[in-house]
Amino acid sequence: MSIVAKFRERFAAPAGVWRAPGRVNLIGEHTDYTGGLVLPIALPWETQVAAAARADGTLRVFAEAYQETVEFSLSTMPEQRQGHWSDYVLGVAHQLRRRKMLSTGADLLIESTLPPGAGLSSSAALEVAVASALLCLSEETLSNLELAKLCQEAEAGFVGTACGIMDMFVSITARERHATLIDCQQLTSRFVPLPEDLTILVVDTGVRHQLASGEYNQRRASCEEGLRRLRAEGLALGALADLPLADLERHEAVLGTLLYRRLRHVVSENARVRATVAALEAGNLDALRPLFAQSQASLRDDYEVSCPELDLLCEIATNQPGVLGARMTGGGFGGSVVVLTRSPGGLGDAILKAYRESAGLPGSVLEVVASPGASRLPLTAKN
Repeated sequence: MSIVAKFRERFAAPAGVWRAPGRVNLIGEHTDYTGGLVLPIALPWETQVAAAARADGTLRVFAEAYQETVEFSLSTMPEQRQGHWSDYVLGVAHQLRRRKMLSTGADLLIESTLPPGAGLSSSAALEVAVASALLCLSEETLSNLELAKLCQEAEAGFVGTACGIMDMFVSITARERHATLIDCQQLTSRFVPLPEDLTILVVDTGVRHQLASGEYNQRRASCEEGLRRLRAEGLALGALADLPLADLERHEAVLGTLLYRRLRHVVSENARVRATVAALEAGNLDALRPLFAQSQASLRDDYEVSCPELDLLCEIATNQPGVLGARMTGGGFGGSVVVLTRSPGGLGDAILKAYRESAGLPGSVLEVVASPGASRLPLTAKN
């Protein structure tokens, strides 16, 4: 049954449908909130929101995944997160009201093919799809950048995950068969064509993370403290992305071991993003293997956001014939690994077999293509 048919059955009304994809980040992890570089693609997995306006100032939301409905009055919405999936919807609604861009209640039905907690940005896809729907129903518009900022503020300010703008930005703006190189300090981007012989696999460990639980926010706080100390030493830094490695090394004593390692990851990861883009544009895919291995080691040892299952899966994938690179993707503490190869063949099955035998977890794998960003779906006869 189509999402429009489900909506009509539940709410007895016609609906429009808005979609937003998840993302997998090829390289550039934990660099977006430090003003650095990232290189994500949008996924073929997405969140869809069917929506229709209602005149009574009520926001009524049904989530297919949870088979649960929540209902709020726009005038008396909770001011703090509830620790519930609806926090992402509430965060968006609060940001729209702050901007005086939410003038109507709405019925929403949410459906998603994105696995939550897999490091594929299911939260950003939900925020973008909901915001797009509510803006349209209120006859308001925002630029792509302002929409991404709104969704970022919803997650950081209401849900409580101090995320960067990467996930929302690529979910909105992605281009088919391209990665998006985003400068998160300048808030600019350009598309990087992906070689035709490059295949991308996403392998889910089956281990779920909860970024808002604190570890993610602690990493951001460490970066902010490191930046504060370096500025106090006289370094004129707009963001950590401006920090040369030589200056970081000279100030190791000021930072202390832990902050030094956190910042070393950020500085070295930005360099790896640049090198990856150069390799992709030159068609030099063999250059990706050491870059991905270095990224995973840095995330494991310096930034400490990996976990045993991610480490194991990366090791298994890297040792398979034909693999060009493998690393964890997303916030970490669980989730997925991105694997690059020229010819997948039975690669996914081989990786899963070895992972299941070693970890005792099922895992899952999907071959993905770089997909387009968010859009409103056209009405069809099937609707």
